[in-house]
Amino acid sequence: MTNYLYQEQNWQSQMSDLITQPKELLDLLDLSSDQLLSGALLASETFKLRVPRAFAEKIEKGNSLDPLLLQVLPHHLELEDHEGFITDPLGEEEANQQPGVLHKYKSRFLLTLTGACAVHCRYCFRRHFPYQENLPKNDDWINIANYIESKPEINEVILSGGDPLTISNRKLQLWIERLESIKQLKYVRIHSRVPVVIPSRVDDEFISILKNSRLRIILVIHSNHALELDEYTCSKLNGLVENKITLLNQAVLLKGVNDSANILANLSYKLFDIGVMPYYLHVLDKVKGAHHFDLEPDTINQIYTELLATLPGYLVPKLVREIAGEKNKTPLLGTETF
Repeated sequence: MTNYLYQEQNWQSQMSDLITQPKELLDLLDLSSDQLLSGALLASETFKLRVPRAFAEKIEKGNSLDPLLLQVLPHHLELEDHEGFITDPLGEEEANQQPGVLHKYKSRFLLTLTGACAVHCRYCFRRHFPYQENLPKNDDWINIANYIESKPEINEVILSGGDPLTISNRKLQLWIERLESIKQLKYVRIHSRVPVVIPSRVDDEFISILKNSRLRIILVIHSNHALELDEYTCSKLNGLVENKITLLNQAVLLKGVNDSANILANLSYKLFDIGVMPYYLHVLDKVKGAHHFDLEPDTINQIYTELLATLPGYLVPKLVREIAGEKNKTPLLGTETF
């Protein structure tokens, strides 16, 4: 049971007090395995551990196979090389038009505001991304605005990172106001894991920024398992829904975490109960270090076919894979070999 010791703390305080040492995390969870610790220490040398204490509270103590723990604990298998698993599986270096701009799709582009995340998910497809060379500075805004205006087909900007909700409300509002000044833009989408791992990030000022914008703002959260959505997290997300902010969820299909139709169905129902619509179910991006989360195509097909038979259509997330160089996500209907 979550005791909410950290949940209601100021979100900035939580961001500055993350768990970054494998031994501390394992000790908090009553896991004393030397094998777990040694593997975590090795893997965290190349991709550091970062876990909010509010999220760690949701992990079952003494359970080394807890689905939330598996997403965040570094593992020695991350150090293995596997054919086809590379540092830039989505071809984002080629799509990186200028600092901050990743333009892969015709009507929209990603604006990477920060390289920071509140949590380091071990399957992250940007775990090797060269953020420091690509983050936009204030002086880059003119170039970004010119880029947008040179492409009248762009009507949406997706705030990404890192995680865009690790930046302050003041800085977030500044970027939204800049985007509001460009008449051709209609939508801003924010992709963030923070409302799930530090739900107190959804404060009154943040809600006010979103609901008072002239742009239609869509918040896409990232939850992979219903256990992430405790009572406090649900109350915060529902507060956004009550203020007429559109909420969608994207998940990643992960071996050992959510690789069953029953788990995914429970997630969809839990999301829908609080006003969040299931959006995407991503097949794992083949990023170096994440092979141990991968599933065989036949297994993916079976899981998704069962999910289609279990849920009403409006609660079934779209099964997709992102392929480098493609102009859209590739839908997978649960019957293909891929």
